[in-house]
Amino acid sequence: MVNSYAMRPTWTPLTIALMVLGFIVFWPLGLVMLAYILWGQRVPEIRRHFEGMKSEWHGAWGGCGSSRRSTSYARSGNAAFDDYREREMRRLDEERRKLDEERQEFEAFVQNLRRARDQEEFDRFMRDRNGKPRPNSDTIDL
Repeated sequence: MVNSYAMRPTWTPLTIALMVLGFIVFWPLGLVMLAYILWGQRVPEIRRHFEGMKSEWHGAWGGCGSSRRSTSYARSGNAAFDDYREREMRRLDEERRKLDEERQEFEAFVQNLRRARDQEEFDRFMRDRNGKPRPNSDTIDL
């Protein structure tokens, strides 16, 4: 069982030793350990703050980079702008879908090219192999 009490964000012998070792090995590691010692107890509230910002970002823009896109967006209060944004987002989603389909088709095409090239190389190898007479097992090459 690991003693997590020794690795708390305060001035303990373990944290001081890790900080000094961090400065010796690679100075940014020492700075990270120093920051953990000084501000480590605030990590949960910082994490809650950034998670709140992340949920606002995903709610307002539908994730923007996520594979699962949401069709509902936060309303701005301006009906004309909201309608325009919804039309544009639908158009962009459709373009993204078309690009994904084209990418899949291209990947299948490249896969078929590779397969055909590999088959051609294998057929050439088999022709060359079957065309050459095999050396007699009684002869020894020196």
